[in-house]
Amino acid sequence: MLHDCISIVGLGSLSPLGNEPDKIWKQYTNDSHCFTIQKQQQQEVYVASLSKDALDEISNLKKVNTKYKNLDNSVLYAILASQKAIKNAGWLPESDFGVNIGSSRGATSLFEKYHADFLQNQYAETLSSPTTTLGNISSWVAHDLQTAGPQISHSITCSTALHAVLNGIAWLQSGMTDKFLVGGSEAPLTPFTIAQMQALHIYAKEKKSYPCLSLDLKKRQNTMILGEGAASICLEKGRKENALAYICGIGYATETLQHNTSISTNGICFEKSMRMALGNTAVEKIDAIILHAPGTIKGDQAEYNAIKKIFCNKIPNLTTNKWKIGHTFGASGMLSIELAILMMQQQQLVSIPYLEKEKQPKQLNKILVNAVGFGGNAVSVLLTKNENSNNSK
Repeated sequence: MLHDCISIVGLGSLSPLGNEPDKIWKQYTNDSHCFTIQKQQQQEVYVASLSKDALDEISNLKKVNTKYKNLDNSVLYAILASQKAIKNAGWLPESDFGVNIGSSRGATSLFEKYHADFLQNQYAETLSSPTTTLGNISSWVAHDLQTAGPQISHSITCSTALHAVLNGIAWLQSGMTDKFLVGGSEAPLTPFTIAQMQALHIYAKEKKSYPCLSLDLKKRQNTMILGEGAASICLEKGRKENALAYICGIGYATETLQHNTSISTNGICFEKSMRMALGNTAVEKIDAIILHAPGTIKGDQAEYNAIKKIFCNKIPNLTTNKWKIGHTFGASGMLSIELAILMMQQQQLVSIPYLEKEKQPKQLNKILVNAVGFGGNAVSVLLTKNENSNNSK
């Protein structure tokens, strides 16, 4: 339960859209996607790689400290996104803020490299551990930012970043800290990771003008595509004047596993998490929902079914960013929060070009953001722009 208003006072990200808010928003306002074709294991597949500006920043980051050259991209992405977030928030190292950056896959590139070397040479290289451990992310972020607050890393598959939000809020409400940096980072564009998604028969196969048909409920095949990136936000308890947005509701739910990767047809976990996040908020007060919608037939439909059950004939504007930047696994929920904040700041809905054009809403004051991980670990976060908003309105 959310007992206090939580302010988002800082935001930083890097993704296929770019690495600065103005560039990211400009990308969102055009109808083009960020997918390119990459050759993997003798086949061509769609991926969404970091923008050139973001890649240049990563290259420069490695020059700052020679130790950074041995880190996985998932760690480097998290460091850079977090640097941007605390600069945006005006936090200083002596604040001793907490850090919770998660990842679904963790150090994918390094793990695959070190394991391949082990199979060939029959010995493990010196830095193969701890550089491939999941805890590597938050510890290096904390080291880079010189904060002595709690450092936590976790993986709850594709809802990892929003679970980091829940965890950060729990720490704030407990009174154990007054500032928390939370986020998600993912660098999954590796041969084995992509092969795993293909083995599940959910990866996009056809070359189309829009290869990922996220939220297109009429599609006849799965169209998920992987993207990479990271995003972090700075949380403080209470209503802060410098807030980019306020968190006024949180929800979470899991459902009984029927299959390792699936959720129920009616998205039971989504329904429960959204109802919890909404609390006493009237459904007609929700201006938009940013869906998880990975581009799979069953996943997209299940989430939509849950929305229909809650909102009935008062369904708000629906959107997602996966048609544009792909599924960034553990970072995806935080990149959706970024989209929500940008839409509220600009008062403009980012619509999906291949779907029927929705009318621009009169306002974008309350936006619900969803994420779910394999097996039905759903999280919903309700954001509001108006500091005077509360759950009873």
